[in-house]
Amino acid sequence: KIRQMLEQHAGDCFLWHALGLEYLKAGEPRQALQSFEEVLRLDAAYVGTYYHLAKTQALLGLRDEALHTCEQGIIQAGQARDQHARNELQQLEEDIQDQ
Repeated sequence: KIRQMLEQHAGDCFLWHALGLEYLKAGEPRQALQSFEEVLRLDAAYVGTYYHLAKTQALLGLRDEALHTCEQGIIQAGQARDQHARNELQQLEEDIQDQ
């Protein structure tokens, strides 16, 4: 259903993000990764996606990419003054570093 909506609204970050979450639920992290990357390609300031992208990258064993995504997300969250997102990304970054 989300993919059908994206045919009409290909630039909708919310839909791409939702598609990524659905792929994760379906156990398809590679497709989720592509969806989350598309969100940030469309809008690098879409703060909520950084966490899910980094978590998916870590799940796929892409540790360096996940840490870089956390760093970029922390910067974006700071610019957006989104302390909650910033804290979540910092915690995720620490968790990935500890692995």
